[in-house]
Amino acid sequence: MTARTAADARTDARDAYQADFAACPTNRLLDRMGDKWVGLVLKELAEAPQRYGELARSIPGASQKMLTQTLRRLERDGLLSRTVTPAVPVRVDYELTPLGRSLLPVLDAVTRWAEQNIGQVDRAREAYDAQQG
Repeated sequence: MTARTAADARTDARDAYQADFAACPTNRLLDRMGDKWVGLVLKELAEAPQRYGELARSIPGASQKMLTQTLRRLERDGLLSRTVTPAVPVRVDYELTPLGRSLLPVLDAVTRWAEQNIGQVDRAREAYDAQQG
C-alpha cells in the first residue's frame, strides 16, 4: 500500500475544485455571456426578431462564421429561437425566447454599471501598470 503524499492531496483538492467550478451555474452562464458577440446579438434581438442578414449588417465586426456560431450557441442554450420559412430564398428569422428575454434586465444592469464605472476601471489599470514597470 502506498502512502498519500501532500502533492497527491493538493492534486485531488485542485481536481475537486475545478469540477465544482465547471458545474457552477454562475460560471457557466458568465462563460457564455463573455463570448465576444453574445451581448450585441441579444441587444439587437431585444427589439424584434431579425433575419440573419439584418443581424450581420447591425454587427459588422462579426465574421459570418462567428455570427453563425454565436447564434447556434444561443439557440442551443434556449436563449433564442430560429424559424425557417420556406420561400425563395429561404427566410430564417431569429428571436429571443422568453428565457432570453429574462436575461435582458441583467444585461442592461451590467451595461449601466460598465458605462458608469469604466473610467475608474481604466484609471485603476493604468495605475497598476505604471507600478509594475
